[in-house]
Amino acid sequence: MTGAGLKDATAVVGIGQTPFAKQLPESEKALACRAILAALDDAGISPAEVDALASYTMEETDEVEVAKAVGFGDLTFFSKVGYGGGGSCATVAHLAAAVATGQATVGVAWRSRKRGSGPRPWKNTAVQLPTPAQWTRPFGLLRPADEIAMLTRRYLHEYGATRDHLFNVALACRNRANQNPAAMMYERPLTRDMYMTSRWISEPLCLFDNCLETDGALACVIVSAERARDCRQRPVYVHSAAQGLPAQHHGMVNYWNDDPLTGPAWTAARHLWKHSDFTPEDVDVAQIYDAFTPLIPLSLEGYGFCGRGEGGAFTEGGALEIGGRLPLNTSGGGLSEAYVHGFNLINEGVKQLRGTSTAQVPGAATCLVTAGEGVPTSALLLRT
Repeated sequence: MTGAGLKDATAVVGIGQTPFAKQLPESEKALACRAILAALDDAGISPAEVDALASYTMEETDEVEVAKAVGFGDLTFFSKVGYGGGGSCATVAHLAAAVATGQATVGVAWRSRKRGSGPRPWKNTAVQLPTPAQWTRPFGLLRPADEIAMLTRRYLHEYGATRDHLFNVALACRNRANQNPAAMMYERPLTRDMYMTSRWISEPLCLFDNCLETDGALACVIVSAERARDCRQRPVYVHSAAQGLPAQHHGMVNYWNDDPLTGPAWTAARHLWKHSDFTPEDVDVAQIYDAFTPLIPLSLEGYGFCGRGEGGAFTEGGALEIGGRLPLNTSGGGLSEAYVHGFNLINEGVKQLRGTSTAQVPGAATCLVTAGEGVPTSALLLRT
């Protein structure tokens, strides 16, 4: 099955999510089941028809437990994708490939997480020193924020980007969250003064450069394009999909590459556009993974919206706002809606193309959704 064979062969026909909060009482399993049932109800499809599942390797609610609890039939395809937030779009891509090749007929992808009230992954020091980490952990790069901070410092130095450019990213996401009643930062405006005077998390990244800590779950349903025409909602077609793990890559710090600032987005983008009828200029709205603000300019460059080193300048003049060059993260994204390893970006992409977003881009017909930059990643180009 080639990438071209996947083009518009499947569609997302259902989306679901739980509330987002710093702390929710239910278990990750219960949250997962709620999101999956909501997505199936949105699609008008019975749980008994589901025969394919995809989630993340970091998902702690396994297929067996979900299948029993929700009431699935026989499963003929199931997969898990690694590298945390880098796997978000790949879950949909795997299901699209399974459905397009006849391995399954109804696929469900999901992510459930209690990061707001649960432990931080890096607190478990017993698993902190695989061979690559022996070169970073002893020197204080303990958290993803520390690793991305080092890349950010290099980016600011090499290309003249500034904290004002990072603020532009944080502001655009917060402005969209202010329109979204489901967002954790709903009705909580952000100002430049608030941003510039906030505490450091890992210099040069301040509080507002970092994503939220969130409890919540999301899911979506994928079927063939033919079946999608008979579903309850307007189909959103998976036009192109890609994963990317560049040669000699090392997660986040990426210091074994000739250019550490050329991350996995560049590899994924080449494959994504090769199998697409569209170019970056044709994208109406984008949902770009934003665990940290500098991932946006790095991704803008990687996916071809601007040249190398131009990602900071791209954010100027309201370019990321509604009505700008590339409206971005229109639910608020990981920075201001919720951080659930990027799955909310997938659902928001679907809402934009259905015309039901709380910050709707008029006439949106194409949406790029990306997974985490800095780690082995994935991307989707969705279309009406």
